[in-house]
Amino acid sequence: MPDTHKGPIALPPLELPTETTQASRFGKARTAQSSALMEDYVELIADLLATQGEARPTDVARRLGVSHATAIKTISRLKREGLATSRPYRGVFLTEAGQALAERCRGRHRMVVDLLLALGVPPEIAEADAEGLEHHASEVTLAAFDRFLKKRAAEPT
Repeated sequence: MPDTHKGPIALPPLELPTETTQASRFGKARTAQSSALMEDYVELIADLLATQGEARPTDVARRLGVSHATAIKTISRLKREGLATSRPYRGVFLTEAGQALAERCRGRHRMVVDLLLALGVPPEIAEADAEGLEHHASEVTLAAFDRFLKKRAAEPT
């Protein structure tokens, strides 16, 4: 007689990593989230400076969808970290370190978008998904993405 039970499929027991390994993984994710915020700000400030000639905290807040107070707080953190400076009535500017970080972020973003496009993800979704993925991928993973994209580009079409 055939089994007609439609209940959930039994999965094999889950093997948890060691506590140290799991704690390290979660710690890496928390660090990436904190870094992602700073990276989003410097990338946006660089884009505003390149396209509009200035990056006002009001514009940064609007484009990131945060309050003006939140933008000011994070910009202050960027200044403490040596990534940005500001001038009265002139907005925010990036230091050399801030500009270098923005360029690294932009490169990672572009690579993740290119990978997603190569996998067939529609452009608008690839851009949106890259915003999160770019901050959480390790250097090892990003290097693998780069090798894959270069290998794919070298293949005859």
